[in-house]
Amino acid sequence: MAPEEREALILGKLVHQVRYAYENSAFYREFWGDAGTDPSNIKSLDDFRQLPILTKDHLRREQETHPPFGRYLCVPRERIKRIHGTSGTTGNPTLFGIGEDDWDRIAEAHARILWSAGLRPDDIVIVTSVFSAYIGSWGALLGAERLGAMSFPFGAGAPEQTERAVDWIGYVKPTALYATPSYALYLAATARRMGIDPRKDFNIRLMFFSGEPGASIPSTRKEIEETFGCRVVDMGSMAEMTPWMTNSGCSHLKRGMHLWNDIVYAEMLDPDTKAPTHPGTEGVPVYTHLERTSQPMIRYWSGDVARWDMEPCACGRTYPTLPDGLSGRVDDMIIVRGQNIFPSKIEDVLRSMPEFGGEFRLIVDREQGRMDSLTVQVEVVSEVYLGKSDGSEDSTLAERRFADELRRAVGVGLKVELKPEGEFERTQFKARRIIDKRSY
Repeated sequence: MAPEEREALILGKLVHQVRYAYENSAFYREFWGDAGTDPSNIKSLDDFRQLPILTKDHLRREQETHPPFGRYLCVPRERIKRIHGTSGTTGNPTLFGIGEDDWDRIAEAHARILWSAGLRPDDIVIVTSVFSAYIGSWGALLGAERLGAMSFPFGAGAPEQTERAVDWIGYVKPTALYATPSYALYLAATARRMGIDPRKDFNIRLMFFSGEPGASIPSTRKEIEETFGCRVVDMGSMAEMTPWMTNSGCSHLKRGMHLWNDIVYAEMLDPDTKAPTHPGTEGVPVYTHLERTSQPMIRYWSGDVARWDMEPCACGRTYPTLPDGLSGRVDDMIIVRGQNIFPSKIEDVLRSMPEFGGEFRLIVDREQGRMDSLTVQVEVVSEVYLGKSDGSEDSTLAERRFADELRRAVGVGLKVELKPEGEFERTQFKARRIIDKRSY
């Protein structure tokens, strides 16, 4: 669809959604009234942008004051089919009450987008992520089932479950896998430890990911594709915005994601001024549900950072695109001596180096209360680390090379500490790699 034609469709949906929320939610009536905006007079996308931005803090305060769901629940409680919630990555979890008709729409959206990624009804999809309040696993399962694929909700998180996943993958031979990127690499390492080659012994042709930015980090994506002999598709935004697959790659994108703006509308705003940004520049996605009725988010501040563009895709879709995926969340960004640093940038450099052992940690401290310092603790392959104990020149050179490459990438001086392979615990969920020791 031509972007101008699609914008007219989106505007109609926005007008309906704002009117619906105003009529059914005491929270939105109060929120918009306090901001002095008139939601009844929206005639254009510029008018829509006059509505105030909604944040996670607003949701938390609302649910604390009006537990458990807050007054932005727009359907009677008896129409709620499922309770889910955020993973609590950046604070207290937020509850979602999801109605049955919303589950139908979420399944439809996920199936539509999984088709664009290359999933087909004759695929077998194994879901190797946690089945809990975390909604990502359920969305992947729901979409695959709606598309007609055979689904295997294996899960993750229990002791030795990854070893059992290796066994089951070898037995069932699934052709597609959903997880986080870090878990896919953990799965591969576990398989190798068990004497199994993921590329030769598995049958996976497609992997689709959410929860972390790794699937659009060039070196991480390359490592996963080469390890499994599969194609990788990046997906996801945030649990509040389910269907989260409305940010999704397709079978033609080498990396990055389309913004499926006719399902969830995304504005790209300047993180400081909140003004719209231009194609080719970075912005923070601000999302609005166009189809959700139970707990619609309207102008929800994601806190993510991404570069966006309007370049056409070979698939023929005309949606805006995030060519590099999501760089990371503002909460995960660290500022060291004036430089903004995302863990994804560090990861891209490390995974491109043959000495890298698979995991890392970022230690941020403040030297004598004055200068910020950054230490990158890097796992290295055993032969490099063993050389460290006897003062091997190879170890010293590796440490210096890591430091030089990282300084060049992030633009700030840093220290590198080599650690043995396996030093850091592998995650079956989202990797958390920043340790900030600064006192303010």
